[in-house]
Amino acid sequence: MTPEQKLAAAGLTLPPPHPLVGTFNLVAQHGEILHVSGHGAFADGAPIHCGKLGADLTTAEGKEAARAVMLSLLSTVRGHLGGLDRVARVLKALIFVNSTPEFTEHHLVANGATEVLAIAFGAEQLPARSAIGVSSLPLGFAVEVEAIVEIAAAAPRAGSGRRA
Repeated sequence: MTPEQKLAAAGLTLPPPHPLVGTFNLVAQHGEILHVSGHGAFADGAPIHCGKLGADLTTAEGKEAARAVMLSLLSTVRGHLGGLDRVARVLKALIFVNSTPEFTEHHLVANGATEVLAIAFGAEQLPARSAIGVSSLPLGFAVEVEAIVEIAAAAPRAGSGRRA
């Protein structure tokens, strides 16, 4: 099964592409590595899952926000590569959590994002991860996620070998 099929089997769907909300690229590719810019979650072009963990949102709501944001990020990766089957591995995930100074469950919120990756690519392919509390995020998002992704080597085409 493809990663998209695995997500669908788990009841998860990739949203429409993330809108560009600034002067930057959503993906910068260098060789076989993608640097994916910070993402939030949108519905109908408007930000969703907004608020501050520890004040406006519970840890469970933050985890759901992280799940939605990772699906948004994967939608961008799929759009860039043409399919998630081109992903060799998500090497690093950086999860920013909009939270009060007293909030200490950033790691539990971040699990929402990496659990999506476990479904799509397998638990043995989980990335390195950091979960960081911040005082605010763009557009009031509760969670922002960025990632570094390795692209799978393309299968060799018939007749494409070198000649001596």
